[in-house]
Amino acid sequence: MAPFTNILACGLAFAATAAAVNPIVVQEQEFIDSKTNDRFVVIGIDYQPGGQAAVGTGAGDPLSNGTLCLRDAALMQNLGVNTIRSYNLNPTLNHDECASIFNSAGIYMILDVNSPLAGGSIDRSDPSSSYTTDYLTSVFQRIEAFKSYPNTLGFFAGNEIINDVPTGQANPPYIRAVQRDMKNYIAANADRQIPVGYSAADVRSVLEDTWAYLQCDNSANGGDTMSNSDFFGLNSYSWCGGDATFETSGYNDLVSIFSNTTIPVFFSEYGCNQVRPRVFDEVQALYGPKMTVMSGGLLFEWTEEGDDFGLVQTYANGSLQLTTDFENLSDQYAMLDVSSLTSVNDTATSLQAPQCDSSLISGDGFSNDFDIPSPPDGAESLISAGISNPPTGSIISVTQTSVGLAVYATDGGEISGLKINPVQNGNAPGQNTGSVSTGSPGATQTGTSTSGGGDSNSDGSSNDGSGSSTSTASGSSSSATESGAAFRIDGRTAGGAVAAAAIGVVAFAL
Repeated sequence: MAPFTNILACGLAFAATAAAVNPIVVQEQEFIDSKTNDRFVVIGIDYQPGGQAAVGTGAGDPLSNGTLCLRDAALMQNLGVNTIRSYNLNPTLNHDECASIFNSAGIYMILDVNSPLAGGSIDRSDPSSSYTTDYLTSVFQRIEAFKSYPNTLGFFAGNEIINDVPTGQANPPYIRAVQRDMKNYIAANADRQIPVGYSAADVRSVLEDTWAYLQCDNSANGGDTMSNSDFFGLNSYSWCGGDATFETSGYNDLVSIFSNTTIPVFFSEYGCNQVRPRVFDEVQALYGPKMTVMSGGLLFEWTEEGDDFGLVQTYANGSLQLTTDFENLSDQYAMLDVSSLTSVNDTATSLQAPQCDSSLISGDGFSNDFDIPSPPDGAESLISAGISNPPTGSIISVTQTSVGLAVYATDGGEISGLKINPVQNGNAPGQNTGSVSTGSPGATQTGTSTSGGGDSNSDGSSNDGSGSSTSTASGSSSSATESGAAFRIDGRTAGGAVAAAAIGVVAFAL
């Protein structure tokens, strides 16, 4: 842990300024910081407290409660997270406080524009009937709500719409159509380019064709230069347990599949839970030298929703307790070589997407039709003029940086000194751990949990921990223990002795 005097000096340096991260741009197969030109690798968490069960209840938007966002952002910053993904968002709510808190903590947002509510996504069983002006209006509302935040990294146009060979026939052209409409809307109504991509199921029978179809250059087909994906997310749960390897998990196959990618590819979900607790050995593989094609990943998921994926357990009174998974992930993040991750691959700057052609598609039954559907009636005027009464968003000053809600370590000891440390660049493991201490161990917290009845994504697809990969769990037992761990600082355990060394907590207003 860094000396407290050093932490104090850093805090004072940021006290008088409102920090803002630099927007991220796409440069061939990599994400790049638009100001520093450093490579940006996603070190992230899927963030949807309450799960789909909360959607439509008034509590389903994870980015509209500043008190809870402050609590979670402080923990994520200490952990080393630089990106979150949120699936279900209500564009009519105000997101300024949460977006500003995550921005101040150096954490970017990748956001889904779809909803599990009726008419809120492309219906994979009948895409043409669901591709309507009303649907696009709801998509554009979410773009309007988040376009002005510098830490909006990108938007997902769809999630697991293609999940088997039959759905690979009619749906691909409509995914490209939605991406085109989103990118055209951003170009006409936002002050910067914001990347738009797709989150795919790890179904190996359609995975390579899905990526090839979405990344190719379709400009020769009627001058279509906007329907391609800017990035490609993959929901993959193929690495299971401590005995898994690069080969048994199928990670080597991913390197082969994406070896010629011209857009960033990353895990939009990962973290198999068939072996509990999770030890997250895949973190070292994902960010290691053998994984030459991936730009990081988003671990599923932040809160426990009744399906054993949560890094934290939340309660109705706003308190929170860390799980053993949180501790194990903290240990893995602490071993990452962050400096090597930010080095730009010079060979990536010369990559160009292949022209869209039926020869790119290898699977029988997968669409090789690159005649993208025209926008529905009225959509082009929405794109050019903007939607009526659009929601707005802007970064505001974060005046409260210390967490006021109770947060407990896995052993029941209350964590004190938890706050966000304002930064000017993206967060990273080991860079913003702060002065945090854990009190004496206590009983496991009890009370009403806020866990939902299982998770599913914005299009209704579910997460079962195994994903759709051809790889299977090893069945090995985890090497971690279920109890006895305390909150980690720089990958080390902080027990009651740390509290004696902490000389207080200083909260800094921006």
